[in-house]
Amino acid sequence: MFLDSCTLLLVRGLPGSGKSTFAMNIAPTDFHWEEADHYMVDEDGNYKFDPMKLEYANQCCQENTRRSLSMGFNVVVSNTSTTEKEVEIYKKIAEETGANFLSVIVENRNATSSVHGVPEHTLNNMRKRFSVKL
Repeated sequence: MFLDSCTLLLVRGLPGSGKSTFAMNIAPTDFHWEEADHYMVDEDGNYKFDPMKLEYANQCCQENTRRSLSMGFNVVVSNTSTTEKEVEIYKKIAEETGANFLSVIVENRNATSSVHGVPEHTLNNMRKRFSVKL
């Protein structure tokens, strides 16, 4: 199965769980790396979350994922993807491009906090809506 086509690996989890670290370690092995946070960096290279850019960041992530898969590249996407709807978007992209689809959840077992300063009430809302299909 995995030898015949490319793979889309969706890395999901709450902020601070280690999604980016996991994806960063996978990417050099033969994966293009996409993440909405890549589009939240200012001209000086500093991360700055801007909720007004979130839709744009997600669209860029999806378009680049589709393009890379269509070109035969493996792609790892590390976004929170807390809802089934967000997961289904990437599953559909994989289906459209003939790619294998895998979803992994990174748990925050180290009790680390988000480097992005996500407020606790936002994290709690994300925990409540996090969808897992077993």
